Amino acid sequence: MISVDEALTEILRHIEPLEPEYVPILEALGRVLAEEIVSDIDIPPFDNSGMDGYAVRASDVAGAAREAPVRLKVIDSVAAGQVSHRRVEPGTAIRIMTGAPLPEGADAVVPFEDTNDYDRPKDTRLSAPADWIEVRKAVRLGDNVRPAGEDIRHGELVLARGRVLRPQEIGVLASLGRERVWVHRRPRVAILATGDELLEVHEPLTPGKIRNSNEYTNAALVMRTGGIPIRLGIARDTQADLKAKIRAGLEQGADLFLTSGGVSVGDYDVVKDVLGTEGRMQFWQVRMKPGKPLAFGLLPGRAPGQSVPLIGLPGNPVSAMVSFEQFARPAILKMLGHTVLDKPTIQAILDEPLTNSGRRAFVRVIVTRQDDGYHARTTGEQGSGVLTSMAKANGLAVIPEGIERVAAGSWVTVQMLDWPEGIRV
Repeated sequence: MISVDEALTEILRHIEPLEPEYVPILEALGRVLAEEIVSDIDIPPFDNSGMDGYAVRASDVAGAAREAPVRLKVIDSVAAGQVSHRRVEPGTAIRIMTGAPLPEGADAVVPFEDTNDYDRPKDTRLSAPADWIEVRKAVRLGDNVRPAGEDIRHGELVLARGRVLRPQEIGVLASLGRERVWVHRRPRVAILATGDELLEVHEPLTPGKIRNSNEYTNAALVMRTGGIPIRLGIARDTQADLKAKIRAGLEQGADLFLTSGGVSVGDYDVVKDVLGTEGRMQFWQVRMKPGKPLAFGLLPGRAPGQSVPLIGLPGNPVSAMVSFEQFARPAILKMLGHTVLDKPTIQAILDEPLTNSGRRAFVRVIVTRQDDGYHARTTGEQGSGVLTSMAKANGLAVIPEGIERVAAGSWVTVQMLDWPEGIRV
């Protein structure tokens, strides 16, 4: 039996980022950039007005004040998307809207509210622009002007390889005229539940049977992490059926296998046996609770020399979920090109005492924010088959190996399952 850290290190040792693919930028949301983005333009591409007002020469209005306004002749009006072909000469101004290119000769913009135009009704301003304007406040060179290249300069490295693309990065790509971008491919993850006791979700319950919830839980976890689930259904407790399902997953291009069940010590726990015959077993059993019966191995891929990792999750639904978060999630993230693989953690005050077996424990808790910081309390019954305990939880309190009791009021590390939404007093 190995530690959680040793198990994760061994799994990640056999995982590499997947090759890039060229996708439309909206499909790249949440994915990892596989190229450097260097700008071939300035953004903005021209000096433009940062305010609705009047483009002027700052020297013309240097002494302007409400008590001593400066009168300028209005020679043109320019809106965003238009270009004025008039030049601002001494004693003149051009009416300008936010975003419009700064006319030649102008070097500052006076906002409407600092002119007498602001006193006029808005509909009058639009239908009958003034021929003369009174400026009531001085501006300095460059005031209310957004210079060309203020945001991005030509030749600048804008987004580095390895950047996770959020909505703001998608907007930057659009502003650069990029319709498509290279990102790491999403892994195809084969999901297989094992066990003669399992029924499909639509089937009526019969004595000794349970519905196959693990397939749906694991598929949802894969999707939330960024992978593409390949649902292979149920493999019965025979090596022949399990081998057939594994081969079907390989034919569908699986980059990773996730099985649930079949990795314990029972007579019908066949996953580790099949791993030993079809591929290569790397380890079995981890010092953690829940989730001790976890297997990891490598299956031969379709190409010569290629191998496909297989993570054999426990069959109990809570054990499978906790094991996914500790091992499968980091593996999928690494395939996606991520470098930060850990779940976010916080320090919380434990509101009740906990006992532990001495293995590293992951206790389902509800985290709330209170005046003195975060607090954590258990979701109740912690049995590995109580899936509703995960539905109630927003975190996993991590109790280190060798610790058998944690007193109420102690500080504990909590892995956040849902962060930061939903954390309230």
